[in-house]
Amino acid sequence: MTNLNRDKKYYSGYKDDGFCDAHHPVIAAIDLGTNSCRLLIASVNIATLKKSFFRSRPQSKGWKILDSFARIVRLGEGLYKDDVLSSDAIERTIEALKICKRKMDFHNVKHLRAVATEACRRASNSSELVDRVFHELGIKLEIVTTEEEARLALTGCAGIMSSSIPNGIVFDIGGGSTEVVLVKIDQSGRQRPGYPVAFEVIDSISLPYGVVTLSEKYAQFASSPEIHKSVRDLIKNSLMDFVNKNNIMQFIEMNSLQTVGSSGTVTTFAALQLGLQKYERKKIDGMSLTTEDINTISDNLLNMPDDERMNHPCIATGRSDLVIIGSAILQGMCDAFPQIRIKVADRGVREGILAEMLQKVH
Repeated sequence: MTNLNRDKKYYSGYKDDGFCDAHHPVIAAIDLGTNSCRLLIASVNIATLKKSFFRSRPQSKGWKILDSFARIVRLGEGLYKDDVLSSDAIERTIEALKICKRKMDFHNVKHLRAVATEACRRASNSSELVDRVFHELGIKLEIVTTEEEARLALTGCAGIMSSSIPNGIVFDIGGGSTEVVLVKIDQSGRQRPGYPVAFEVIDSISLPYGVVTLSEKYAQFASSPEIHKSVRDLIKNSLMDFVNKNNIMQFIEMNSLQTVGSSGTVTTFAALQLGLQKYERKKIDGMSLTTEDINTISDNLLNMPDDERMNHPCIATGRSDLVIIGSAILQGMCDAFPQIRIKVADRGVREGILAEMLQKVH
């Protein structure tokens, strides 16, 4: 199943079956990234929304997913050359957002937050897209900072963090950038609404390297061992000041650091490790990958013929080139944070937006 249609089964029970009325407002989140446009729509039960929202599964009595959508739009296509969004990329994005608009209208969405990330941050003509989206669709597109993007991704991934490990790294490999956040877990048992574990953000870093921009930069040479190693070393070296400043190696030596990875790259690696013939979120979200797993899968991908990679059931159409660069970024992350295991999060900015909106509507 490709990323273009797998979101239809991203959550179970998304059909509207009367869960929406005056006491169940409908909220939506749009995450417009460098590679894809993603939508999540949920209905909120105000009367019973008292507990944390992102545990292993959403609380069915508190909120319910009504619909979801994802489309690869390649908004950042060609961006590395001149920092300009191409007219074709803008048109693809507008078409995807039109589908989002139709879905939101169908479900009578009352509250929406739509954010755009690295491609729009970097592009000199991003205002052209923002203005068109507002005037043509009535959607207010918010270009968020790297810090806000990292915070939202962290919020979305918080549900699979362990309260028994005092420190955590959460990273999100995007199309145009890679976000990394270091958190301190509050082990006193106190919780904030919407968060399964209480935590404090200690530090964060945004690397200006993502799967789309690097794939386009290296083009047909991206799958060469030399380029792969170069990207891997680039990611590791870019993180070393962050690692040293925060004494992360000491946390690792004391077995007091957990690592959570979010993105299509990480979930693709998880699906490959499980040998799935179709994408199954319930098997992937929360599972762990060892460094050995990641290195083996990366080697296999590099040695896989292009046509086999393009037709592999675990690699979505339109992502076969991206997964190669993604594997180099992921291995660079493992080199910088040499953990035994990385927990896989099939969640991110969309879920982070909803978690915060859920707190406001009640």
